This record gives sequence, structure tokens and C-alpha cells, in this order.
Amino acid sequence: MSSIEDPSDDLSVTPPKTWATGVPAVTHALQYSLGQTSVRRTALTLLNINQAKGFDCPGCAWPEPAPGKRHMNEYCENGAKHINDEATSRRVTREFFREHSIAELDGKSDYWLNQQGRLTEPMVKRPGATHYEPISWDDAFDILARELHHLTSPDQALFYVSGRLNNEAAFLLQLFARAYGTNNLPDCSNMCHESSGFGLGQSLGIGKGSVSLDDIHNSDLIFVVGQNPGTNHPRMLSALEETKRNGGQVIAVNTLPEAGLMRFKHPQKARGVIGKGTAIADQFLHIRAGGDLALFQALNLLLLQAEDAAPGTVLDHSYIRSDTTGFNAFAEHARTITWDDILAATSLTREEIEQVHQRVLNANSIIVCWAMGITQQKHGVASIREICNFLMLRGNIGKRGAGVCPVRGHSNVQGDRTMGVWEQMPQEFLDALGTEFNFTPPTHHGLDAVNGIRAMRDGKAHVFIGVAGNFARATPDSNVTEAALRNCRLTAQVSTKLNRSHTVCGDTALILPTLGRSDRDVQDSGEQFITVEDSMSEVHASRGRLTPASPHLLSEVAIISRMARRTLGDKVDIPWEQFEADYDTIRDRIARVIPGFEDFNTRVGKPGGFVLPNPVNSHIYPTPSGKAVFTRNEFAKLEAPKGHLILQTLRSHDQWNTIWYAPNDRYRGIHNARRVVMVNPDDLTTLGFQDRDHVDLVSIWHDGTERRAPDFQIVAYPTSRGSAAAYYPETNVLVPLDSVADISNCPTSKGVIIRLEPTREAA
Repeated sequence: MSSIEDPSDDLSVTPPKTWATGVPAVTHALQYSLGQTSVRRTALTLLNINQAKGFDCPGCAWPEPAPGKRHMNEYCENGAKHINDEATSRRVTREFFREHSIAELDGKSDYWLNQQGRLTEPMVKRPGATHYEPISWDDAFDILARELHHLTSPDQALFYVSGRLNNEAAFLLQLFARAYGTNNLPDCSNMCHESSGFGLGQSLGIGKGSVSLDDIHNSDLIFVVGQNPGTNHPRMLSALEETKRNGGQVIAVNTLPEAGLMRFKHPQKARGVIGKGTAIADQFLHIRAGGDLALFQALNLLLLQAEDAAPGTVLDHSYIRSDTTGFNAFAEHARTITWDDILAATSLTREEIEQVHQRVLNANSIIVCWAMGITQQKHGVASIREICNFLMLRGNIGKRGAGVCPVRGHSNVQGDRTMGVWEQMPQEFLDALGTEFNFTPPTHHGLDAVNGIRAMRDGKAHVFIGVAGNFARATPDSNVTEAALRNCRLTAQVSTKLNRSHTVCGDTALILPTLGRSDRDVQDSGEQFITVEDSMSEVHASRGRLTPASPHLLSEVAIISRMARRTLGDKVDIPWEQFEADYDTIRDRIARVIPGFEDFNTRVGKPGGFVLPNPVNSHIYPTPSGKAVFTRNEFAKLEAPKGHLILQTLRSHDQWNTIWYAPNDRYRGIHNARRVVMVNPDDLTTLGFQDRDHVDLVSIWHDGTERRAPDFQIVAYPTSRGSAAAYYPETNVLVPLDSVADISNCPTSKGVIIRLEPTREAA
């Protein structure tokens, strides 16, 4: 198949959709899939994706129903696109790299790079070279080992992991890094849900959600906050539809109206094909950017006041006494928040908030779901702690239909963290790892993503190894990040397809091509499977079914094992060859190191796998006090100077993470362009701009520096007043590296202060 050229920008705008999925979603999924590969290959992927004996969709971490309850088409539009994007018949060969210089590739769009197809053999860019050239696997590992040996400290190397990586490979990578001598294990969680881990950890003692699909189905009231499931987790809509059919209610909290939270047309049911579908949100709170903390502080104040008016009837005093600490200090602080502050921070009316309060009083079980609309704020950790306060007041932790639900993006981002991919793993984990493999892991904290960029920028880190991601485009402050990567002596990327991280490279650069999730993985002991952990702590097997894109590909487990063996030699007695030959042997070691994985191989062999224990659901809280913690969270309002807006970066509907599949955002009615900024019509009038004006987006930072994203077109859109929205990765350049969430160090991509300036060329 020939390569695909970039579509030309030709913006057209239609009214935003008021419903999601339905027949058009099926049509678009099939059109894209068949444009990538054959009918037979498409059928093979779609019939095996998210099935008990098939492979896990890499598109998101939403869980599947139990085996026997799954539809034969257990996937969404974007999942189908993503898996067939991976299964594409297009190939990137040595001839391609001979034809295209690195500088030329760097001038191409993310779309164009991705559309060239699957990588087929290892490549190297040598110092001073303008092109990549083929290299043998042995020589590639020699280069990598030599560079690691030449570092004066193991902490001069970074081992980055994307959430696409499976449990087995993730466990081996962190084992390799720690046996080498560093905890520098930045991962994609650093840039998305790190605030969830810290907020939940400080409140409940565990950085994971506490609910199951059954809880979602049977909850009385679900909050969906800072999240767009219609685009980012479409299968969540079928779960919310079940909630509604069981009598539950849904409250959507967002700076943008999102089609999936208005009405869902299930494409596999008659009511979604020929009927009107299901209305999802019973109430939509069109909140001001950054106002979520104030919203939950308001709800908590109302609950305390309701308890004052009717003592013993509103709060769950039994739960508060037995399971929590800090209530009195929290309650005293909560009463200091004023309604003037609340309404200014949220842009909601008191009537709207009191209507939500009444729904809360009528609900016996409540779940709060959230995503990056919460976590990528400066006060993201405080917002999540306040959500925990809200749930604890009425005992909505550890009971059916209630709890916390951070909705993860990548399919195994939660599993990678469970496997030890974190720069701050607790000492208990490090001790167990060291005991199992007879070495002493480093104990000092390593570098996360933001600090890793700083280290490369400042010449304190010289080797960057990225596994299963697109670091250059997933990170903030694009110009700074790219300069930092180019400052390295070696960058190595373990990848399935071409992306920007291959063009933004160090003095020496390696491309190490790997199997995809859908590819069959055969090693010396026979065909292998890998495992993943979804957002709800369910661990299950994934088995690729397709013939690999090239006979020269290695699995991620094999690449990491050989990398470690070549680098470490006999420094530590770890059976890397055995791990590569038989993944069961890796799982046996995981079972001995990580609690909850006992008898791993047997349990994961059962259809559907198993659920990791969550102590919170047994009313056990791994906090210093042994109890859930009510916290005092200082009121905060995100302010923009006069003439400025608060920008949130987001993805379009036709996009998966950093890669877009088409220049459209169908649900928002935006077509054939990506350099657009959505602004409330009233703000346009105030600022003196009009719909379709060409503008530069200029972000400001407290040190006086400015960052510019040139030539965007304005689209008048119902964002909340004072807020704007635009797509990443195009707007990552506007997010200052030092603009991070308190405590978690997560980039604040949902709270960037910008101004609009007429595009210089147009002016």
C-alpha cells in the first residue's frame, strides 16, 4: 500500500453532536480499518480484540465484562481504529530510511509519520549522520551497553515507559534499571494520572480506584468529572447506560459539553441503531476551568450544614468514627469557604450546586469518576483529596455501588506502576525485589518525566531509553523537551511505528522495532501470552493472533532481556535468557515479589483472569494512621489576567494519544483542521476577535517568558466563560516545563494561561 500524504487544512464547522457512537461510529471504524489492511486481517483483529482468548485492546484501560457476558464485538470505534492502525499492511523498510533524511522526517506531521506503517528492522543514527541505517540486533545492544557503561553514574540514564507496555516486560525493565543502579523510571503516569496516585494515597493509602464494573452498574449516582468518555473511553458509555437502566443518575462536570455524556446510541442494540439511544447525564455542570476543587468544597459544606439541620440523618457517623481520622479539623476548615469564592471559582449558580446536593442526599451509593480534566491542574491533588472527603462523609467508600474511580488512558498504565515502574517505589517493594534476585536496589528516589527533561536539558542525563511511547510528543514544553533529547549521547526507542521521538534524537540514536499487541509471540518454549491490568485492578491474559509485521521483530520482553544481559553481564545473577524463552518464569518471580499475584500463572490462565485485592474495600487503609484521612484543602481559584484565557489541551475524537487518524473532531463539529482554538462567543466579543480569525496562542509564565503556537483559527464554541480548548500535541509547546501540579509534579495541561494575538503573517 502506498504512503498517505497529509490532508490539507480546510476548516469547516458543523453544529456539535448531541449524541455519540451509533451506526456512524461503526462506519468510521471500518473505513479506517479497511484503509489500513485487508478484510481478512481486519476481521481477525476485530473478532479477537478484548475476548477472553484474544488480545487486550491497547486503546484504553476500561475493563471488559466477565467472560460469557461480553459481546462478540467488545470494542469501540477508536479501539477498532487503533488495533488496525497497528495491524496495518504498510511497512517502513531500510529503503525508506535511505530515501528520507532525519531532518526531512522531522518536518513531517505526526499523522504522516504514523501512516508510513510498521517498523521492520533495527536502525541506527550514528554521530554526525543525516540518515538512519540498518544495524544488527547484536550490534545495537552493544552500542547501548557501551553507552551505559561509559556513564559516570547510573543516574545519568533514564528508562521511560509508556502504558502500552505489558506486565512482564514492565517488571523486567524496572528490574534491569534497578540492577543497573538507578530508580530513574519516568512513565506516562507522571504526565497524566500522577495526581490521582498522590491524592488517593494521601487520603486512602492506595493510589488506585476502588470500584468494579458491577459497582458502576449498580450505583445510585455517578459523577463524571473532567472526562470525555465518548472519545477517550467509549466503552464506559455502555456501562453508564446500564447505570441509567438500573435507575441510577449521572452528573457530568466539564468545561465543554461532550456528546457522549448527552446521549449514547449503543451500536450493538436496536435502541442505539433505530431508536433514540439513552440519555446519560441527568445534570450538566458547565464548570469554569480549575473550579472542581471549589465544587466539591461546596458540596461538602452543604452536607455539613444539612447535618446541622437534621443531626444524625445526613453523615455516616459510624463510618467516620470507625474508618477515618481528621474529621473535626476538616469540618472546621470546610465551614470557612464562602459562597462568593465558590461561585467565582466555578462559574456555576448556587441553585445548580444545591440541585446536585439534593441528588446526593437522595443517593445511597455514589461513585466519582475523573480523568485528566482533574489531574492536570495545579490543584489536582487537592481536588482528588476533596473528592475523597466528599465520599467519606456519607460512607461511600468500601461498599457496593460506591467509591473512587480514576479512569486511566493507556491499557496497562496501572499495571506498569504495579510492576514497579515508578521512581518512588516503597522500600517494601525494593526489599522484596532485592531478596528475590540477590542484589541491593538503589533506595534514593529517581527522576520522573519532568525532572528527567530537566536533567537532559542541563547535561545531567546522557542516555534516554524509551519503551512503547512517543516521549517527544507526550511531554510539555515541546521546544525544551526536544532540545533536551537532542542533548543526549544516546536515545533508544522501542517502538512498533514511526513517531516524532525517532526524529528528535541524541548524538547516537537507535530504533528497536517490537511486536504489537495483536502479533503472535513465539519464543523457544512455544507461543507466549502477556498480561495487563485495567483501571479496575483486573489482571488478564492477552494473546496476539497475527503474523508479525517482520521476521526481524523482537518482543518487548526479548529486547529488554537482551539489553539487560548485554549491559549487566554477570554483575547480577538474573536469568534473562530463561525469561525471554518462557514468560511463565517471569510471572513466577512476580508472584514472589508483588503481593496479590500469588499463584499468578494458574490464576491468570482462567478466562477473565483475576482481580487484585484492594484493601480499601475491606476497610483497611495503608496510611500511617491505618485509617482514611480527611484532609484540609486550601481554597484555590485559577486566575487569568485581564485579556487572557485559561487553555486546556485535549484530544480530538479522531485521535489516539499523540497520534491523529484524521483531521476531524466529529463530535465537536470541527472538520479538516487541527490548528483551531475553541473559545466562548462572549469571550470573543470581549477580546475583540471573531469566529474564524487567525491567531497566535501565546502562553505566559511568571518568570516573564512566553511560548507561542502560531496560526490557529478561532472556532466559536460553548466552552465555559474564560476558558479555551485546543488539541495536543500541537499545543504542548505552550505548557511550561515548570508549570506543574502541587505535590505530584504533573504538567498542568488543563490550566495554561494564554492570550490571543492576530497571526503575525495575517497582521
